[in-house]
Amino acid sequence: MTIAIATSASKKPIFTLEERIEHVEKIFAGNDRISAIGFTGLVVDLAREQESNVLIRGLRAVSDFEYEFQLANMNRAMSPDLESVFLTPKAKFSFLSSTLVREIASMGGTIDSFVDPIVKEALQNRFKT
Repeated sequence: MTIAIATSASKKPIFTLEERIEHVEKIFAGNDRISAIGFTGLVVDLAREQESNVLIRGLRAVSDFEYEFQLANMNRAMSPDLESVFLTPKAKFSFLSSTLVREIASMGGTIDSFVDPIVKEALQNRFKT
């Protein structure tokens, strides 16, 4: 499995693309069946380059579905063999967003139950004053 991490001009991540890749690599260290790569551009082009025919996407809430459904159909129009599979979170995580976690971390709040310890440490280090 390849975890593809995109750059996006419309988003302002707290970590660089390289840092996000490093976090994923650390989290899955020892599991040689999982790798992380960064990319810019269309995910259909990346899937073609990686010889992948399945995208796994997460849906937090019903409100995410419409956008993801449009995206899946657009991707299929550009690459007919590319399938999108949607996974939903446990109910206790359905409210989570990176924005909320970042805000809690920036105020010194506890984020242990929301993120991996590697991400927790990176966030704490980022917000040290």
